[in-house]
Amino acid sequence: MFDILSDRTYRHLFLAQVVALLGTGLATVALGLLAYDLAGDGAAMVLGTVFTIKMVAYVGIAPIAGAFADRVNRRALLVALDLVRGATALCLPFVTEVWQVYVLIFLLQSASAAFTPTFQATIPDVLPEDARYTRALSLSRLAYDLENIVSPTLAALLLAVMSYNSLFFGTVVGFTASALLVVSVLLPSPKASEPRGIYDRTTRGIRIYLATPRLRGLLGLNLAVSSAGAMVLVNSVVLVRGQLELGESALAWTMFAFGMGSMIAALLLPRVLDRTADRPVMVAGAWAMVGALVFLALAIMSVGLSLPLLLGIWLVIGLGYSTVQTPSGRLLRRSAHAEDRPAVFAAQFALSHACWLVTYPLSGWLMTAFGTVPALVVLAAVASVGIVTALRLWQVEDPEIIAHTHDNLPLDHPHLQGHRHHSHPLVIDDAHPRWGSQF
Repeated sequence: MFDILSDRTYRHLFLAQVVALLGTGLATVALGLLAYDLAGDGAAMVLGTVFTIKMVAYVGIAPIAGAFADRVNRRALLVALDLVRGATALCLPFVTEVWQVYVLIFLLQSASAAFTPTFQATIPDVLPEDARYTRALSLSRLAYDLENIVSPTLAALLLAVMSYNSLFFGTVVGFTASALLVVSVLLPSPKASEPRGIYDRTTRGIRIYLATPRLRGLLGLNLAVSSAGAMVLVNSVVLVRGQLELGESALAWTMFAFGMGSMIAALLLPRVLDRTADRPVMVAGAWAMVGALVFLALAIMSVGLSLPLLLGIWLVIGLGYSTVQTPSGRLLRRSAHAEDRPAVFAAQFALSHACWLVTYPLSGWLMTAFGTVPALVVLAAVASVGIVTALRLWQVEDPEIIAHTHDNLPLDHPHLQGHRHHSHPLVIDDAHPRWGSQF
């Protein structure tokens, strides 16, 4: 897996991702503690609102950014967005009211909504070979897991000697280092897509996404991921600090368990995906998350909640989470031409976070209004709906090369080369506006 780090451009991009996520992880822990200080037992609702604001920014900004990402210098765009994120994080230690947190989070996450899909769409251009790109996806997943492993561990150590507000300065350092690493390499610039109207450009990625069966199935799995993930991210602070009455470090260790499960899956997945198709692997990971939520609900009703139980369940959810998330880039890469990738990655970013936009506030509201067991059961049910939907929309037979006939193009069209009936890897584009064998 690690041999792809010999590529200097990818190595610098990977390190940029790592340091930015280390800083983000420190901010995640600090935000939970800040919310508890500002709202006490209402912290779950505050965090639910914070994450909802984050999702609103992601859903609204990502498609617009994806539509124009191929029109600007990628390196300059990524560096500028990193600096905006760092400047915003610098203000977080000085907030005294909940509304100030909401405003700053919206600014920070709006910059992230433009940064992340542009960054993700760059990797397939740096590593065009499928096997190397699969390894890069696993390494990327490992980088995300550092937010849930190294960052909480570092946070636990730092909290022993300083206040949680100081952790936000680590976020500033992370974004600044990321900008320096990105500016140190040259990034490939795929050819710009054809000139299109603003509406067409803004919606093109979503239209390609929703017209592709495997990506419609991925959207169902995104709902399962967001349901289980919202339980972890929104309600861990209430479970640990409120119900178990444990200290700040215990919260960091629960997030460590979730990240450890995700990291284990990311390390194992490249070999698994070399032998097994994406669909069964991702569906198995989604069902593992549902099973973990249901098991925790039954265990709480029978023996009560304990820290070892919570750590074990969060570990399993982390395993399932990464098993669904890691291969998703392979599906996106298969389903778009190079010039459309920024828009399609942005569509995945926006649509997946639209699922989080539902489950984040739902998780906080269920926990606050009804308690732990109802929250677990309802979120498991929502995740199950997502999985069943994915199974119906994404059929077992998912060929990459499809024989098809064009009645929608003149015979002298360059795509046909004199043959209306031909075979090639099929993706949605102007010549193939829908999925099927007839056009």
